[in-house]
Amino acid sequence: MSLRSGQVAAAAGVNLQTLRYYERRGLLDEPERTLGGHRVYPEQAVTTLRTIKAAQRLGFTLAEIAELLASARHQHRPGEGAGLRASTQAKLADVEAKIADLTTVAGTLRAALAAGCDDLETCVTTPDCPLVLDARG
Repeated sequence: MSLRSGQVAAAAGVNLQTLRYYERRGLLDEPERTLGGHRVYPEQAVTTLRTIKAAQRLGFTLAEIAELLASARHQHRPGEGAGLRASTQAKLADVEAKIADLTTVAGTLRAALAAGCDDLETCVTTPDCPLVLDARG
């Protein structure tokens, strides 16, 4: 069954501009056209769009998603899709590093609140200011 642009976009929860953008980026195969020039997509396009959106929510960039989709399209035997595992491990490491950085920032902000820092310029001129200590560390 073929779907028109609006049907695909609605079913995947994206707008038409997003659908066209993903086509231009090569994330979505160029659709066939009717004799009247209307784009028609296979039902698989909805699944692909949902996959793209899910990967974005997990922090993958469109470039990373394009690589993963290309890898999946060229996968012929079980185990050839190891790119997803490696990409997921790398993305998890990035997320964990960001969490560690944000945990440090949150601790510094808590210390600044506990120290009663009311004015940034006054606070940073105080030797025991947690903001200055954090910047030195």
